[in-house]
Amino acid sequence: MSKISIVVPVYYNADTLMLLYEDMKEKILGKLGEYELVFVDDGSGDNSWEVMNEIRKMDQNVQCVKLSRNFGEHAALLAGLSVCTGDCAVTKQADLQEDSEIILEMYESWKKGNKVVLAVRKERDENPVKKFFAHMYYVIIHKFVQERMPVGGCDCYLIDRQVIEVLERLDEKNSSLTLQVLWAGFQTDQIYFHRRDREIGKSRWTLGKKVKLAMDSMMSFSYAPIRFMSGVGVVFFVIALLMMIEVIVEKFTVGTPILGWASIMCVVLFSFGIMMLMMGVLGEYVWRALDASRNRPPYLIDHVEKSDQAEEK
Repeated sequence: MSKISIVVPVYYNADTLMLLYEDMKEKILGKLGEYELVFVDDGSGDNSWEVMNEIRKMDQNVQCVKLSRNFGEHAALLAGLSVCTGDCAVTKQADLQEDSEIILEMYESWKKGNKVVLAVRKERDENPVKKFFAHMYYVIIHKFVQERMPVGGCDCYLIDRQVIEVLERLDEKNSSLTLQVLWAGFQTDQIYFHRRDREIGKSRWTLGKKVKLAMDSMMSFSYAPIRFMSGVGVVFFVIALLMMIEVIVEKFTVGTPILGWASIMCVVLFSFGIMMLMMGVLGEYVWRALDASRNRPPYLIDHVEKSDQAEEK
């Protein structure tokens, strides 16, 4: 009999956790067979930990993991995967934007032999600006980083125990867990779902976190930034060479004096800006190499709470 683990990262989700559990209990938990719920508190400042433990007391198949501080959603997911005991594990957001029944479809797909099952957003009920930038991110990732990334994007996925062991061996920092799953290259299936807009609580997925995810995704899995720098350098070299030839030819054929302090300063300042941009990109790579060389763990588990029955097992 196979066992499935449901890993839920928690960050300021005290107002939705009980609703999430009740929704899963009503729709899927009785149909899964043997299951396990793993809630990971990623340094929440509200009473999420207390609510998680209330759920644990209601269900012997629940275990609660508390991280020492906020490490980010991907680190929280990795922590949950490291303690789960299922033959496969599915990630689940705590914001109630995904229909819980999609887990049943993903579980059935796994039973057919697929070791990775992606929940792909077919439609999403969010404001146009947010939808546009999300779409652009996934299009860029699909084109320049990982062609197996669905253009619609995916928020949750189911992975086999073998894939979990691969993720634990990778032990990468400043990376994208979803892209690591796709990089592993195991047999993959896609399940489509309709993503609802958030009705309860406030999203903590800030613009700064989105920008960092985009940079981590590009720099951890693609040579595109380095190739962009090389391309810009070649273009500017060719333009400068052509302009120099034109000025020299015009000087000796027409006699035009070489003037234009303002134009020269514009070129110098623009070139200086380009160089600073390139140095910034290189600095991002150097910082990531330094962070990896420190060999610090991507997360620290402060406390794990299991039910008495689970501890006896």
